[in-house]
Amino acid sequence: MELRILQLNEDKSDKLFTSSDSQTLLEIYEDYYPKIGFNLPWVSYLVVRQNQVVGSCGFTSQPVDGKVEIAYWTFKGFEDQGIASFACKELISISQRADPKVTITAKTAPENNASTKILENNKFIFTEIVQDEEIGDAWLWTLKVE
Repeated sequence: MELRILQLNEDKSDKLFTSSDSQTLLEIYEDYYPKIGFNLPWVSYLVVRQNQVVGSCGFTSQPVDGKVEIAYWTFKGFEDQGIASFACKELISISQRADPKVTITAKTAPENNASTKILENNKFIFTEIVQDEEIGDAWLWTLKVE
């Protein structure tokens, strides 16, 4: 598996984007990048395996007040294959290489699920309940500093 930067103007007809999830992702980012900006490395990434997009991950924006939020999405049909775990580890690595002082956070639905397990396995700790525009009440997780 590898990460590839999700560019500002991806070619929707590229064979990499044949799945409906890939097309949905491209549509989301047509609106999202203009809102958050395209500031490397604080962008979104395609998770590519065997020349196929199997998920995505990225930063919800560039760091603000010394904090950055990560997010990841495994496409249907590829769940339970370690894709989100891979994506989480890669985002941590990208962030720490870019600025080791930045605090890395993530939000999940307020319940134990696959995503909370991934975060716990990557040394995130539950911090508090916060409001999220998509989730509503959400659990905020913070990467524990060693």
